[in-house]
Amino acid sequence: MKRTILVCSLFVVSFASVLGQNVAAPRQRVDLEIQKMLREISAKNVEASIRKLVSFGTRNTLSEQDNPTRGIGAARDWIFSEFQRFNVACGGCMTVEKQSFTQPQGGRIPQPTVLTNVIATLKGSTDPDRIYVVSGHYDSMCTSPTNATCDAPGANDDASGTAAVIELARVMSKRKFDATIVFMAVPGEEQGLLGAAYYAEEAKKKAMNIEAMFTNDIIGGVTTHKNSQFRNRIRVFAEGVPSDETPQQAGTRRSVGGENDSPARQLGRYVKEQTARYMKTFSAWVIYRRDRYGRGGDHIPFLERGFAAVRFTEPDEDYTHQHQNVRTDNGVFYGDTPEFVDFEYVANATRVNMVTLASIANAPGKPKNVGIVTGRLTNDTDLKWDASKGADLAGYEVVWRDTTAADWTNAKFVGNVTTYTAAKMSKDNFFFGVRAVDKSGNRSPVVYPRPMR
Repeated sequence: MKRTILVCSLFVVSFASVLGQNVAAPRQRVDLEIQKMLREISAKNVEASIRKLVSFGTRNTLSEQDNPTRGIGAARDWIFSEFQRFNVACGGCMTVEKQSFTQPQGGRIPQPTVLTNVIATLKGSTDPDRIYVVSGHYDSMCTSPTNATCDAPGANDDASGTAAVIELARVMSKRKFDATIVFMAVPGEEQGLLGAAYYAEEAKKKAMNIEAMFTNDIIGGVTTHKNSQFRNRIRVFAEGVPSDETPQQAGTRRSVGGENDSPARQLGRYVKEQTARYMKTFSAWVIYRRDRYGRGGDHIPFLERGFAAVRFTEPDEDYTHQHQNVRTDNGVFYGDTPEFVDFEYVANATRVNMVTLASIANAPGKPKNVGIVTGRLTNDTDLKWDASKGADLAGYEVVWRDTTAADWTNAKFVGNVTTYTAAKMSKDNFFFGVRAVDKSGNRSPVVYPRPMR
């Protein structure tokens, strides 16, 4: 397949013996177009978006929907106009839409309320049915999630994540990618992850092939923690045991391991790897938890429906500037206002999203039905998987690590085959995985094999 994206420089080469021949892995290269996009992401644009969202006074999900200057309706319409503006600039490359639904009364919804997800879809050029979703929630709250009239600026929570999605759409819509990317701003997060849950449920009903979902929530790099030792990193929350695991799957996992190898964990590792390739002074810090203690985000409805998903969040939070009525008490200012947001930090968090999205959307799709064969007692390890689609597919890499290692430590390119035997390496002693590789050296996330006959 021909691409307009330029690539350069050797990253890694590995070899394997397949059918008696040495097979060289395609070189993994630094993508010059990704480097260009890194420079195009603008802290000034991020700041302008955050300040615009704050200017609506409140974005509480229960606030006004027909006021052009205040409330969630004004925020919804402005985000929609921004996506439309980018769509005009790229010659109609995206589908921009409002996905509205009525949330029934219950919980933090005192009466039936219309909620609207704002969505811009950049269709993939060669594999459009493979989808990656990136989101932020545009609603906000003060101390009470049901107070629709108090000022709730929500600069960090979550104008920062919404601004990142808007900036990603601006920069990435100028390019083409193999797979489809969905840029999405959702409401109802503070009422119970409602906008994300609706989208995820509809995606499940339609059997959409969402290979990964990223949510950005509280990525403002609060300025009160500028001197933190963790300042130059962003947390990537990635669950271990899958939220949708069945009792049968749980029994299998308990018997052979895999607590650290969910699709979300593989996605978190992928974020870490791609960030390290392109960003030298800012890193992705994978956290082996679904989310923080007692809290949750918009990736959870996707996890619960079987989609791989992770959450991006700043490493140190300041709770005087989250979910607070704007006020000063005993000389202490409370409120989620823009002066406590580090806009360059948000830009770096946006860059982490971008390098991951661009890399994964131009890589092959993940191998399907990856299995570790248990039909014979042997000190070898037999792996098999289904052939992937794609004219530019080069083949597959088998990866492995010690069972005590957090990340994959070894990789072997095995060619364009659907079976491989790791000789004299017992499946009892190592964890194995398989990933697809294209002719440009782009690699998919790893798929952890399940036992099969």
